[in-house]
Amino acid sequence: MNLSARLALLCLAWVMVGLAAAGIFLPLLPTTPFLLLAAWLFSRSSPRLEQWLMGHALFGPPLRDWRENGAIARRTKMIAIFLMSLGFAYLWLAVGPPVVGLISVAAILITCAIFIASRPEPPEEK
Repeated sequence: MNLSARLALLCLAWVMVGLAAAGIFLPLLPTTPFLLLAAWLFSRSSPRLEQWLMGHALFGPPLRDWRENGAIARRTKMIAIFLMSLGFAYLWLAVGPPVVGLISVAAILITCAIFIASRPEPPEEK
């Protein structure tokens, strides 16, 4: 891979790490998808930084759980589904979109919740 492509991937990976870090504090911004993207981008641009991310005290465990077992911790599942429900309630009560919009958003969120709930839990949590 040429240098400019590696630098672009590296910069994008750092943006994803920043968004993931912001997601820790902002309830409607997800953390894990950004971490997964960052790990993938680092794996293509800098194996050393990929190892750093995978070994990170805060970010590493959920990434390793996902890579090794496709697993999501029970607490993380509960928080994710709760926040999706909270976001939907806000949409419904505060924004009041048309019924078609509500049904569309509900269908997407229910599909995501089923996916999250169906993932196995890391072995040490069972």
